[in-house]
Amino acid sequence: MPTVDNPLAVASLRIWYCSYKTLESITVFRNLRTLVIADFPDASLGPLGTLPNLQHLRILHLPKIVDLGALAGLANLETLSLEVLPSWDVSCKKTIVNSLEPIAQIAHLKHLSLLGVVPVDRSLASLERCGSLVSAQLHGYPRKEADRFFAASGVLRAHPPSLQFD
Repeated sequence: MPTVDNPLAVASLRIWYCSYKTLESITVFRNLRTLVIADFPDASLGPLGTLPNLQHLRILHLPKIVDLGALAGLANLETLSLEVLPSWDVSCKKTIVNSLEPIAQIAHLKHLSLLGVVPVDRSLASLERCGSLVSAQLHGYPRKEADRFFAASGVLRAHPPSLQFD
């Protein structure tokens, strides 16, 4: 990633198919509130877990990710969107993760979109403990499981709000 003179002044960042080998240097942007990434190159979300002010995160295409653990530390996160590529969606390819439990631990999460990002067991049960969740958009889950989740949680089926950049 290129260097920025004053990374602490950056509140929003869009990294869109930039072909970076890694995003480890993103940790210098400690005041980021909004982050959008297309084509996450790393095998770990660890660097994102060091962004304490992050409120809105969207990642499109995270094929190497299996552990969402780093997301649990994003205490201020309100909107989370994890998505496979549209071409993967058409061919029913998914990003398989170990568990959705780290998402359930995000204290202020209000809006969630999981499009083709599913846990091994295809269960949404852990998300029922996410008491602040208002809306969710889910794709790639068995219909019965999605229906059960929405009925049990009272969460609305809805797209997350559009992200605004400063």
